[in-house]
Amino acid sequence: MTTKITFLGTGNALVTKCYNTCFALQYAGDTFLTDAGGGNTILAQLEKADISVSSIRHLFLTHGHTDHILGVIWIIRLAASLYTRGKHPGLTIFCHDECEQKLRAFCQMTLTAKLQAVLDNGIKFVRLTNGEAFQAGPFHATAFDILSTKTKQFGYRLILPDGKILVCLGDEPYNLACLAYAKEADYLLSEAFCLYGEREKFKPYEKHHSTALDAARVARELSAKNLILYHTQDNNLSARKALYTAEAKKEFPGAIYVPNDLESLEI
Repeated sequence: MTTKITFLGTGNALVTKCYNTCFALQYAGDTFLTDAGGGNTILAQLEKADISVSSIRHLFLTHGHTDHILGVIWIIRLAASLYTRGKHPGLTIFCHDECEQKLRAFCQMTLTAKLQAVLDNGIKFVRLTNGEAFQAGPFHATAFDILSTKTKQFGYRLILPDGKILVCLGDEPYNLACLAYAKEADYLLSEAFCLYGEREKFKPYEKHHSTALDAARVARELSAKNLILYHTQDNNLSARKALYTAEAKKEFPGAIYVPNDLESLEI
């Protein structure tokens, strides 16, 4: 049996032609969601991907930017409603302290008292610290601080059921201090804000982001086997896969994946 990763969204914060970056890992009926994009479109994306919210028992939130956290509120709302009716087994949300504070505040301001009562019961928060291990169903992982220059953000190094390693670097450039967590991954997930040739147009470095070329160079230096690029622009979606792949191949010799929204990959 293999793990399936489904990319529910692949775009950066301000895309309009695709959804914000978030993805689901599925194994033996268990779904582990990472981030949820910026709104209730997450519910539509899950429906299109044939992933029921009741199957999502674990969720990892990387950081509190709008394009990652606001969709989580919709997951909490629906999961809490299902739980009160006996149709959800319970949801565990893994995140660092700042994200937990934001989520609790959002829930207090936007959810009914009945749904808020599910917090810390059917919906539980696990506050992670840098380097802390956690278990999300069949997936064993270690969270790490990516040392963001903008807001506190965690990535993770995850062991798949077959022993392969998947590393989520978050949505900012790799920091050398994270080497122990990021090296030698079977699958390295990295942001690629734009193409190197578009750097003057989209200003990735000013926004502390990478180009596809930069991400590929890092993947090579980290001895990754496969590279997955996401959190991109949406200015040329029809050609994005070919363009980003071609650029990344200049630096990275392994397999390169540039998924579209709702594409899945057996890993």
